[in-house]
Amino acid sequence: MNPQPSKPVRKDARDNRDRILSVARAELAVSATASLSAIARKAGVGIGTLYRHFPTREALIMELYRHDLQHLIDLAPELLAAHPPLEALRRWFDEVARYGRLKFGVSEIIHAATGGGADDPMYGPFVQAISVLLDAGAGDGTVKPGIDPEDVLLQLSVLWRIDPARGDATARAARILGLIVDGLRAV
Repeated sequence: MNPQPSKPVRKDARDNRDRILSVARAELAVSATASLSAIARKAGVGIGTLYRHFPTREALIMELYRHDLQHLIDLAPELLAAHPPLEALRRWFDEVARYGRLKFGVSEIIHAATGGGADDPMYGPFVQAISVLLDAGAGDGTVKPGIDPEDVLLQLSVLWRIDPARGDATARAARILGLIVDGLRAV
C-alpha cells in the first residue's frame, strides 16, 4: 500500500507559522512566561491558529530550539568561508550568546524534553559545528590544537545562565566570550 503524499502547506499557513515563531522568539527572550495568547495576538493570528501549529507551549519552545540550533549549525561553515578561523569562531560565539537569551528562560523545558541532552538529535551536529571551527583555527595556528569541542560547549553553557533582564547582560556575555576565546587562542 502506498502512503498518501503529504499535503503541501499553504503559503499563508507557512507565513503564519513563521510569524508565530518570530514573535515567540522575541517574547520569550523578554519573559519566559510570555503567554501563548499574547504571542498569537502579536503575531496577528488567532489562538486556534497558534495551537494548530504548536499544540503545546513545549512544542513551540522545542521548535524554536531546533530552528535556532540549526541556524547556528549552518552558520559555522558560512562564517569560515567569509572570515579567518579565529574571527569566525568569535562571531559564531556571539550568535550563540544571542541564542542564550532565549534559552535562559526556557532551559528547563528544553532540558526535560531532550532528556538532559541524552535524547537531543541536535547535540551531535552542534558539537560538530564547534569542532569545525576549532579545527579550522588549529589548522591556521590561531587556536590551540586538540581542544575537545564538548569542553567548549560546557564553557558556552554559562551563557544560558545570564539573565537577559540584567542591565549588563550583553556586556557580561561579551566578557565571558572574551575569556573563552582567550583560553582557546594558540598564542
